[in-house]
Amino acid sequence: MTSQSTAKSPTPDQIRRAPKVLLHDHLDGGLRPATIAELARATGYPRLPHTDPAELGRWFREAADSGSLERYLETFSHTVAVMQTREALVRVAAECAEDLARDGVVYAEVRYAPEQHLEGGLTLEEVVEAVNEGFREGERRAREAGHRIRVGALLTAMRHAARSLEIAELANRYRDEGVVGFDIAGAEAGHPPTRHLDAFEFLKRENNHFTIHAGEAFGLPSIWQALQWCGADRLGHGVRIIDDIQVREDGSVELGRLASYVRDKRIPLELCPSSNLQTGAASSYAEHPIGLLRRLHFRATVNTDNRLMSHTSMSQEFEHLVEAFGYTLDDMQWFSVNAMKSAFIPFDERLAMINDVIKPGYAELKSEWLFR
Repeated sequence: MTSQSTAKSPTPDQIRRAPKVLLHDHLDGGLRPATIAELARATGYPRLPHTDPAELGRWFREAADSGSLERYLETFSHTVAVMQTREALVRVAAECAEDLARDGVVYAEVRYAPEQHLEGGLTLEEVVEAVNEGFREGERRAREAGHRIRVGALLTAMRHAARSLEIAELANRYRDEGVVGFDIAGAEAGHPPTRHLDAFEFLKRENNHFTIHAGEAFGLPSIWQALQWCGADRLGHGVRIIDDIQVREDGSVELGRLASYVRDKRIPLELCPSSNLQTGAASSYAEHPIGLLRRLHFRATVNTDNRLMSHTSMSQEFEHLVEAFGYTLDDMQWFSVNAMKSAFIPFDERLAMINDVIKPGYAELKSEWLFR
């Protein structure tokens, strides 16, 4: 028997209160516009397009909403520019944790590239320690505000640079101090993940975790290399796996070899619907591959990518999907459990988050109809 709660779409308030898990979120893509303006004034950064927070936030959305990944990435020059001091990094990381917790996120893995925060004289180690300090401070503030969140850091190497092994070694050194894994990011075309094999081989020898941006702006070859050459634990985006799935006129579906492998091996896909619309990887929420991938039981997860540039949050991502696909709280729980299963923390901790936080949270929401 299906309860009334699972038969209809959740309200925006229920979506916000639902315990959510976020695996793909960029620290430099989630700043508050007011924080950018204040940090720019404090550091003397003169090149912001606007100093008014409202106008600045609007500019970021419009600049990112171009349909081009390369143009989308250009917006980060401003956010990275104001994140060059210890104080700025602590503040940005703390506010990130606070904002996610206020949105109902109970576990998040937030990524950033330490090599992009050295212009003010910080060392790589000082960058990592500042961000870790900020996340712990944000968790503390969230608890005081009545929210619970746990944030892990993913250290990113830029795929067009040559520091991936150095950043991988850095991630390994701080793996017991809040850094849960490694990533490579940046424009995919012309910068295949195989150029960074030494970093991935090092992490595998150290039994450490890594995800790879693949299958967003570039297609199946990027996904194939990330998995079969590099051994990625997860795919950052991976939305282009849809190119290896054929839907016939009668509605039947045939998976190619790579798509079958991804599904059979339960490889997590860090899908970011709003971001994919901006970069042209999908044409609309209703047309986004997440609908088919969920129906075919891929290990699909829902993520924000860059909350500032996409003017989004985890709640807004789910609101769009609820409207597009008629998803219920059961579907939201399915995505959240998928993400928690795929997190880069120990198995017993993932299991406890699922059984003691996520499932009880959804059960409470689904029972609310009984008391109306």
